[in-house]
Amino acid sequence: MDLDSVLTRRPISGPEASHDGAPPPKGSGRLHRARAAVVAALPGTGAVAASLLALAAISAVIGEPVLIPSLAASAAVLHYTPTLHTAQPRTVVIAHLLGAGAGYALLAVAPSSPWSAALAGGLTFAATTLARTPHSPACATAVVVVLQTPAPARFVPLLFGATLVLVLGGVAASRTHPVGDRYPVRWW
Repeated sequence: MDLDSVLTRRPISGPEASHDGAPPPKGSGRLHRARAAVVAALPGTGAVAASLLALAAISAVIGEPVLIPSLAASAAVLHYTPTLHTAQPRTVVIAHLLGAGAGYALLAVAPSSPWSAALAGGLTFAATTLARTPHSPACATAVVVVLQTPAPARFVPLLFGATLVLVLGGVAASRTHPVGDRYPVRWW
């Protein structure tokens, strides 16, 4: 498939079709919808990238890894679904801390292995469900803890700070882009 075949107008059937033989009005069709989708995605994409770049910058300044995969997933959840319970500040922060706790609890009773990591992910799911803070990326935090075995005295405060950066990034994005949903719906 070449670019010309994608951009060339084809006859359209249905309500967008021209009934007098004239070409459809400018701005209709798939290309218009694709452009509209890209424009709609830009603010969220920028907000997610800015939050993750902030975590990368903090990592560079302090010489410790702050950006972990589960936080990238949290940034996406927070900016894509800002009104859902899973994206609220309390849920994001507490769930990741519960995930870290589950990871360290598993490490206390079993060696680091994929089996232990899987159990830690399951334990995190249970803990976040009981705490009414469901946030699936936190299960990945538990896996990271078990497989990477970071020192808790460094990792937990950095994780807490990183989740706060994500939340503050969500608040800032919500205030600077007035068209979307307001974040957060509730703080606690």
